Amino acid sequence: MSKQNKLTIGLFGFGVVGEGLYKVLQQTPSLNANLKKVCIKHADKERNAPAALFTTDKNDILNDAEINVVVEVIDDADAAFEIITTAFKNGKAVVSANKKTIAEHLPEFLKIQQETGLPFLYESAACASIPVIRNLEEYYDNDLLHSIKAIVNGSTNYILTKIFEENLEFNVALKQAQDLGFAESNPKLDVEGFDAANKWTFLLTHAYGIVEATENILFNGIQNIQLSDAKVAKEKGYEVKLVAQAKKLSNGKVAALVLPQFVSKENPLALVKNEYNGVVIESGFADEQFFYGKGAGSFPTASAVLSDISALRYDYRYEYKKLYHHQPFGLSNDYYLSVFVSAASWNNIPIDDFEWIDESYAAKNRCYITGVIHYSKLKDDNWWKHNGISLILDANAVIEPESLEAIRPEKAITFLEQVL
Repeated sequence: MSKQNKLTIGLFGFGVVGEGLYKVLQQTPSLNANLKKVCIKHADKERNAPAALFTTDKNDILNDAEINVVVEVIDDADAAFEIITTAFKNGKAVVSANKKTIAEHLPEFLKIQQETGLPFLYESAACASIPVIRNLEEYYDNDLLHSIKAIVNGSTNYILTKIFEENLEFNVALKQAQDLGFAESNPKLDVEGFDAANKWTFLLTHAYGIVEATENILFNGIQNIQLSDAKVAKEKGYEVKLVAQAKKLSNGKVAALVLPQFVSKENPLALVKNEYNGVVIESGFADEQFFYGKGAGSFPTASAVLSDISALRYDYRYEYKKLYHHQPFGLSNDYYLSVFVSAASWNNIPIDDFEWIDESYAAKNRCYITGVIHYSKLKDDNWWKHNGISLILDANAVIEPESLEAIRPEKAITFLEQVL
């Protein structure tokens, strides 16, 4: 597809993002793109577009030889997979915003791309208005890419902002996010960390050439964060954010996590409030770079989809340079984490799993510890996701094995007998 070719688009989905894209396309005639047909589920729903534009038959798009670009912005992962693979087989380029589908089927998409040579672009699937995929793909060599830390889910960031800045309890903040449209009526994918972890799987591919299933990444959400945790964080000069991170280790592998984390006021991620996203990339020569923008919403996501559509005029495609043209990294399972854990009872925390405890505290209804634990103790068990337990990473959480003894305290535990 050269820049002289007119883009003829078949769109799947006309919800918040789909309608946003329709409006954006109307305002960008220079793109030389024509939206020919939109496939929807319910024909009787009133929409702000001509009725002739819509169909409920997917084959009206997938089998139309004139349509050379399929854009998929639906919320059904299984249906999206069928749409994408059929579009490829029928010789069409694909633009997708479906992070769950991409995370679950990336190896299959990589294979079919190699077989067909067709572009598959999905900038809008992670961080919406922030061009993080394009930057990781084009700008950063993996030998120089030291680490990435990011807030990639706007719903959870909105909730945490309200907990910290307005002292709201979790359920109150969640309800507010739902009322404003920042969280779904069933918010499990967001608040339990699945959405952020799905995004992190393919961002790891573009950053380090890692292709792993979501379940192989250590992750959790914010569902167990307590207002008392926020108070402790404030006393220590921190905020709590749901942070997706990857750090290159001296063993040649990468530590990858998506967990709540203490963030210092000096960290750029502390500036990321409400439904916004942020990405901090640390490289060998550029030091730190910070990307900031809206991570959700009609026009921010539609703008990312539009950017991918525009790139198709120039035959742009992801080359997956870290995977195909470098020695790809793998995930490490040998490192330690400095963590904060709070629970209703000491009985819910397996103290013996920790290398040491730095601090402990007991109040009437809540207790907490800070200490160091091996990654495998969390990966191989899930005690820290149940019984209302809140596990939050320290600001500098990842500890390499060779550094462990150098930081081991002489006095391993201190009891603080005071009330929050």
